[in-house]
Amino acid sequence: MSWTCPNCDRELPWKDYRHYCQRVSLDSLFEGRSPELVLAFDKILAEVADWEKVLVGVTPNCIVFTRRVGFLIIRPMKKWLDIKFYSAVAHPEKPVIRSTASGNKFEDHIRIETVDDIKPALFVYIRESYELMRNKRQEDVKSNSS
Repeated sequence: MSWTCPNCDRELPWKDYRHYCQRVSLDSLFEGRSPELVLAFDKILAEVADWEKVLVGVTPNCIVFTRRVGFLIIRPMKKWLDIKFYSAVAHPEKPVIRSTASGNKFEDHIRIETVDDIKPALFVYIRESYELMRNKRQEDVKSNSS
């Protein structure tokens, strides 16, 4: 069940979902960026947006993918896309450039500069984040109803 904010027209997981409540154009995040970065983003978007109940929101600095809670944040930088996702364990290996503990999970970052940087393993990481955050939300609902 999603809800559309009447002020910014963003589709959100539920009413009163905390969000940046202003209209932001996706194109504005890619102004001055290379066409290669746009293609890389489009490739990720084409894969992930089709997953069950995924909502895509745009803030002034990033694109947030949610399924009840955020599981993927893409921040377009000048020369790369900063891809942030979550995992149950640390990922010290490349292509992950940073993996830091955050509560009972880890925040992981990968940098994508070209479409060629997008390997199948990236979607494995993103899917892991999607499942982890989906399960975390289900656990939160169960503990709140107890």
